[in-house]
Amino acid sequence: MGMRGCRVGVALALMGFLAGCRADGVALPSDDEVTAAFKSERPLSGEMVGNVAVLRVEQSAQQLRRGGTLWAKVGPYIFLFSEETRALFDAYPGLAGIRVETRVGQASVASALLTRRELSDLLWRRSLNIAGRARRDGTERMTLLEDLVRWGEDHTTFEYNERYIRR
Repeated sequence: MGMRGCRVGVALALMGFLAGCRADGVALPSDDEVTAAFKSERPLSGEMVGNVAVLRVEQSAQQLRRGGTLWAKVGPYIFLFSEETRALFDAYPGLAGIRVETRVGQASVASALLTRRELSDLLWRRSLNIAGRARRDGTERMTLLEDLVRWGEDHTTFEYNERYIRR
C-alpha cells in the first residue's frame, strides 16, 4: 500500500473513531430540548449555536417602562441562575455554555452567557439562592434584583442594549 492509501486508511479510521466519540463526552441538546428545559409564562425559544444553548425570552415593553434599567438588566439572570440551567449542564456534558437573550419584539434588550466551568458547586448553590430570592421577593424588594444583576455581571459575559439602559 502506497503513502496515499495509508493516508486514506488513517482518515477513514479517524472518522470512525470520531463518530464513536459523539456519545457521552459531547452530547448536546436539540433546539426543542433547550426550549422545553425552561418553564416560563413568557414566550421563549431555544436553539443550539455550536456547543452553546441560546434561549431567547420575550420581555414585555410595559414591564421595561415600569421597571426601567433594572428590569432590563435582570432578565437574562433570572433564567441563567436556575435549576433548569444546571440540569442542562448536568444532562449534556458537551454543552459549553448557555446564553439567554431577552427581547422586545425583534430588539435585543440584554444577553448574558454563562459557561459550564464558571460556577463550582458552592457557587451554584449561592447562585440559586440569590436568583430564587429575586424571583420570589424582587418586586417588593428591588435590592434583591440589584444583587442578582451584580452576581450575574460577576459571573457571565453580558451585553445590554443602550436603548434600554440609562447610564
